[in-house]
Amino acid sequence: MSPTASGPAVSDPRVSDHLRPASDDADLDPGVYRVVGASEDALTLLRVGDAGARRVNTGELATVDRADLDGFERADNPDGNRPASETVAGVLDSLVWQLRAFASGLRANPLAAVVAIALVVVGHQGHRVLSVPDTWLTAVYFLGVFGVVYLGARGG
Repeated sequence: MSPTASGPAVSDPRVSDHLRPASDDADLDPGVYRVVGASEDALTLLRVGDAGARRVNTGELATVDRADLDGFERADNPDGNRPASETVAGVLDSLVWQLRAFASGLRANPLAAVVAIALVVVGHQGHRVLSVPDTWLTAVYFLGVFGVVYLGARGG
């Protein structure tokens, strides 16, 4: 049996194993707990799943004596059971925040951002109005792109 598969009582859990209280009358809230620390006498557990084994971010820590492990059973890792719609919503939300942070980075130094964007435009469209070698325009384009990326990623 793998260390994260649901199963019988736990005998010797290691860091990163997942456990759940075997009964509802345990001192801990129902849910899935990840072992985040282990000593000879006790385990430190982080609650990472609710009673339905769905991923939660509680920051809730608990210490359990090794003598009390009879009240626990192995559990599956709750990270892999999010619905597809929730995953897509999380990705879109993350993308929005990344774009906002990038735009804030550009706004932090507007003159340099305008110069970098102008280099991108000249490098991309310069062949229409300038009589310079294409390699120069390519170099100007990439210089502008790197400038925009640097300014956006650097932030304020």
